[in-house]
Amino acid sequence: EMQQTISVYLIAYAGMSLLHGPLSDAYGRRIVILGGVTGFTLASVGCALAPSIEWLLACRALQGVCIGAGLIVGRALTRDLFDGTQALKVQSLITLFFSVAPVVAPIIGGFVYMLSGWRAVFWFLALYGSALLLLCLRVLPETHPIAQRTRFVPRVLFATYREIAVDRRYALLAVSTGFNFGAFFLYISSAPAFVERILGLGTFDYAWFFGPCILGMMTGATLANRMAGRATARGTVRLGYAISAVAMLANLAYWTLVESPTVPWAVLAIAANSIGIALNFPTLSLKMLDRYPRNRGAASSVQAFVWGVMTSLIAGFLSPALSWSGLALALGAAALSASGYACWWLYARITPVEAAAPVAAPLIEEPVEPV
Repeated sequence: EMQQTISVYLIAYAGMSLLHGPLSDAYGRRIVILGGVTGFTLASVGCALAPSIEWLLACRALQGVCIGAGLIVGRALTRDLFDGTQALKVQSLITLFFSVAPVVAPIIGGFVYMLSGWRAVFWFLALYGSALLLLCLRVLPETHPIAQRTRFVPRVLFATYREIAVDRRYALLAVSTGFNFGAFFLYISSAPAFVERILGLGTFDYAWFFGPCILGMMTGATLANRMAGRATARGTVRLGYAISAVAMLANLAYWTLVESPTVPWAVLAIAANSIGIALNFPTLSLKMLDRYPRNRGAASSVQAFVWGVMTSLIAGFLSPALSWSGLALALGAAALSASGYACWWLYARITPVEAAAPVAAPLIEEPVEPV
């Protein structure tokens, strides 16, 4: 039953992600982010006070409903403010934080849990949410003017999502990023089994796994920032996939040849793969958002929905099926990474180089009316 707290969280996140972006397109970025942070903070308090598993599951679902506002609307907000090379540089910095967060979180959570128990983890999240809310109230700007907002009409929204759903280029990019991150998320969702049972380490030894991965993510995001404006988008993506391919082959070789895995050697290839993931993510994300400049919130929502579904499947099914063996995890990660490259390869095949940059026409055909 406790394992379902992760699945409930991810399912709620995936479902609500389809609304965060359109709501921000209609009512502004700031109000949606503030509402999401407030709801997440209150849900964290509810989790900390939960008297039963049913209560805990409900509050975890509320956390999932609210948490997507920051990630989804934040991407649209960034694209509102920056264009071209500058947008890619800023997105690289966001990728750095986005990539490091799920790596640092289990380390912090492990220490808080060992010191004060599982309820303290949610009290910590409530304090973190409160601090984030105060920060947003003070410095978060509104980047989506009233004159550019669209009406929140379900019929128009469904038409928008229908257009995005049949956009082959968008779908390939979204699924590609999901597979790329999935190769790393497989290890995150399997961390207890991988660190403690397969590697034989203790509760306070998670840094042996997450530490190198943090460095890898930071390296990839920094490299993406430096290459912005100096290399073509396709050249950057090819380099990222080349790094991931070498890393996955090395990972398979290690777990095939070594009988008694030891750190740091058992995690170096995983960390190297995180370099390629962080290098590719900013470019692929911007390509998706730029296909729908008038509906960036909706485009970001669809991407988050795809990610939510894919990560919930990985955490709920793939991780339990493969976490019994280091080699099985390596094979699963390699398959996910190869699937991500296959999606990118298909995208590149159907998208001429000269047509890769232009974006699609606005989806909403009705006149845009101020709210």
